Amino acid sequence: MQFNCTRTTTASPERIWQIWTDVPNWYRWDKGLKMAELSGPFAVGTKGKLIPDKGATANFVLTAVDPGRSYTFRTMLPLGSLYVKRVLSRQNGLTSFTHEVWFTGLSKGIFGRVLGKRFRAILPEVLESIKTIAEQ
Repeated sequence: MQFNCTRTTTASPERIWQIWTDVPNWYRWDKGLKMAELSGPFAVGTKGKLIPDKGATANFVLTAVDPGRSYTFRTMLPLGSLYVKRVLSRQNGLTSFTHEVWFTGLSKGIFGRVLGKRFRAILPEVLESIKTIAEQ
């Protein structure tokens, strides 16, 4: 189970990166979150916590960070993991930004159907919110 959503904006990649890496303010553009926090620098291995609007608190860890370009974080699930990767690119004066979501492990099918359905439904709204904030 893997899916993604991409938007294009006139905002700079630096502006999108700033929004993405401001973890305490993720809730401003991701209406599926009540709260998010990071327990250190925005770097590989740093852990954080997410409190969704529905469901249990989840811990996450940054598994890849390419500053100004992309990052990935993993949330552990029973018998599996949820990964979110965010990627930036710039072409012809426009910035494209993508959120990719996928599940791994023995439970990927179950979580892919249950959580994936909801994530896929709200992802376009999440990216539109980022675009609106970035272009202000």
